[in-house]
Amino acid sequence: MEPMIERIGGEEKVHLLVDHFYDLIETLPQGQAIMNMHLQGHGLSHVRPAQFEFLCGFFGGRRYYHERHGHMNLREIHAHVEIRKVDAEDWLAVMDKAMGDVGVEDAIRAQLNATFRRAALMLVNTA
Repeated sequence: MEPMIERIGGEEKVHLLVDHFYDLIETLPQGQAIMNMHLQGHGLSHVRPAQFEFLCGFFGGRRYYHERHGHMNLREIHAHVEIRKVDAEDWLAVMDKAMGDVGVEDAIRAQLNATFRRAALMLVNTA
């Protein structure tokens, strides 16, 4: 079976998805808490490139994030941030909208939503 990165349209589509996702994070009400987390953490300048690098590897493509940071451990990446269940749900809602907006096919979108849900809920670390 073809890697997910190829099924969704390659690195170009991942770039488009990440850029649109963060455009939504910066403008939608559901993105406000996530935006604030980034502002309190490492800031915004690293977010888009890091998310692109991570998702390429996560989708079965080149593992840019691993090459740069030596791991792809989501818990370690987010250890400095308090994440509530509502934050995870907001992230998931915005990512679902972004995938729909950039034309990720429905079947692939459903598969990614299930995978993202498991990952996002695993990161919840505060009430």
